[in-house]
Amino acid sequence: MHRPAGHDAPPAVQPARPMLTLKNVEVIYDSVILVLKGVSLNVREGAVTTLLGANGAGKTTTLKAVSGLLRAERGEVTKGLVELDGERVDRLAPHEVVKRGVVQVFEGRRVFEHLTTEENLVAGGHIQRDGARVKEGIERVFQYFPKIKDRRMVQAGYLSGGEQQMLVIGRALMSNPKVILLDEPSLGLAPLLVEEIFGIVRLLSHEQKLTVLLVEQNATMALAVAEHGYVMENGRIVLDGPAAALRDNADSKEVYLGLTEVGARKSYRDVKHYKRRKRWLS
Repeated sequence: MHRPAGHDAPPAVQPARPMLTLKNVEVIYDSVILVLKGVSLNVREGAVTTLLGANGAGKTTTLKAVSGLLRAERGEVTKGLVELDGERVDRLAPHEVVKRGVVQVFEGRRVFEHLTTEENLVAGGHIQRDGARVKEGIERVFQYFPKIKDRRMVQAGYLSGGEQQMLVIGRALMSNPKVILLDEPSLGLAPLLVEEIFGIVRLLSHEQKLTVLLVEQNATMALAVAEHGYVMENGRIVLDGPAAALRDNADSKEVYLGLTEVGARKSYRDVKHYKRRKRWLS
């Protein structure tokens, strides 16, 4: 069909591609304990994606399936695959996964207590061979976390909980990663500090095009910074969708908060059963 000059159709908008993908991942510990039961999720490039669920749901195991740390705990991916930027990584050793661009920030703010703040950052840049790039990385971290810049020569063990959390995120940034896996960054921190740290994470996503997979129990805060969310229960993804939709949906609130109006715990299976029963009785 002929189109008049100057009236070409606008180019089609291409959907953003996933930077990190899990496809039907199954994880078994000690060859007998099935922990992940066919987990599939996509983490879009340059966005924050959150994985929600109660303790024991399998969230941290999911992160370790990506970072290659399962073997250290006698676990393994027995089915499915993990892809980073289209290339499979679940068979790689942890240091090779880091080289490919994935860094995990562990729950509990694991700083090197006897090293200074700056020495912790230098340790995070160990894969960088150029000393000038390490210095540039340190200054970039201090731009995003000015509070720890003032504490650069202080031993990390003497930092506050919030400063230590900033430090471990900054240390992860030192390897110039494509993807950061954040495990419970709000744990044990005051609400104002959590809001500040999550705000910086969102800023890094927007300005540095950093891809973030955020594991959290603080669903309200996580969904405020994330673009997309997944809800996990008993080793399975039971719900997912845009963060705003999960935040506003009454049933998903019961799932990821784990509470009904009267305070009793309710699982996703209970929610589905209640909805079916309600339809039958109507």
